[in-house]
Amino acid sequence: MSLESPVLEIDPLLDDRKTRIVVCCGSGGVGKTTTAAALGVRAAERGRTAVVLTIDPARRLAQSMGLSELDNTPREVAGIDRSAGGSLHAMMLDMKRTFDEVVVQHSDPERARAILENPFYQSLSAGFAGTQEYMAMEKLGQLRAQDAWDLIIVDTPPSRSALDFLDAPKRLGSFLDGRFIKLLMAPAKVGGRAGVKFLNIGMSMMTGTLSKVMGAGLLRDVQTFVAAMDTMFGGFRTRADATYRLLQAPGTAFLVVAAPERDALREAAYFVERLADEDMPLAGLVLNRVHGSGAAQLTAERALAAAEALEDYVAEGAEGTEEENLAGAGIVDHGAGHADSRQDRPDGTDASDRTDMTDRTGGTERLAAGLLRLHAERMQVVARERRTRDRFVSVHPEVPMVDVTALPGDVHDLEGLRAIGQELAEGRPSAA
Repeated sequence: MSLESPVLEIDPLLDDRKTRIVVCCGSGGVGKTTTAAALGVRAAERGRTAVVLTIDPARRLAQSMGLSELDNTPREVAGIDRSAGGSLHAMMLDMKRTFDEVVVQHSDPERARAILENPFYQSLSAGFAGTQEYMAMEKLGQLRAQDAWDLIIVDTPPSRSALDFLDAPKRLGSFLDGRFIKLLMAPAKVGGRAGVKFLNIGMSMMTGTLSKVMGAGLLRDVQTFVAAMDTMFGGFRTRADATYRLLQAPGTAFLVVAAPERDALREAAYFVERLADEDMPLAGLVLNRVHGSGAAQLTAERALAAAEALEDYVAEGAEGTEEENLAGAGIVDHGAGHADSRQDRPDGTDASDRTDMTDRTGGTERLAAGLLRLHAERMQVVARERRTRDRFVSVHPEVPMVDVTALPGDVHDLEGLRAIGQELAEGRPSAA
């Protein structure tokens, strides 16, 4: 007996004008990017002015939307049915460019130039742990502030852990507001000659040690960067907190995306619990790449038994045909027990004709046996996926879910995205 979960209704979610942000999140490799794009296409063709922000570096999203490339600037997607009054733009986060925009926007030209040219900043903006996730939050805040779109769909970073997207802004903010940074900023803030002298002694001792660990050049770059960024540190934390509150607002909906695999659903369950702990609005779970069968009433066990029976039948027929071939060649006479000349059979066919018929029959049966074995393998996959899903539903029976059938290949155009959007909208209940 399978467990039933509530049905995730996608169209009412997309049609609700109060829904301003949809965040697709989950572990890597479960189809978040494709899901986000399909939601964007469906929302636009139902009248929403939508933009899809993807952090996934894969180029297939641009190709499926008919765009030559995606960058940090929203680009309109051609081929969208605009009869309902909607439109669709898409963009891919450029982490460094977004960081540069933040620096330019929140500092004067001279300070901005000093920061942008600093080697430590260039390393930080290109690859510091958590920078990608933090900049995704920054870009989300920018898009929401522009108010040019009434629906923003976010494809979260392909992080190792689904929690990175929520934790990274706090981690980066903690780093920029941390004791080490404040200590490096201290010379610019201390007042009085005695204080400066005392601090210089302490800083000399500290920087001497750090120079040995980090290298004098790197330490100097860090101190220059910190001095230039002094007035911006508070802004990072303020904006991160503002975007975090935006994600908690009623106009935001989180969609956890998973595949019917143990690790993906385990991480999805963890993320569902974390969203609840953070009071963030969970709309439901999209289960991608679900396998099914048009002949589900034929179990794997019955299919295997039928395949074995057919293979045994073919093997027995082959033995009988070999014996008959000897007789047909004038080698054995079953009736008299001696050699006989070749002669036509009473049914009007000679031995060669009967051999051809037997080969054709055996080939058909072998093909049928092979198909039965393939069906048995598919039903075993279906059963394994149901057991995996069963465990999730038993722990989180309140989470609405919708299945998306596994496709034979990658989605490469708008029609493919429309097909996925249609499956999402049909809202087939997940029976685990």
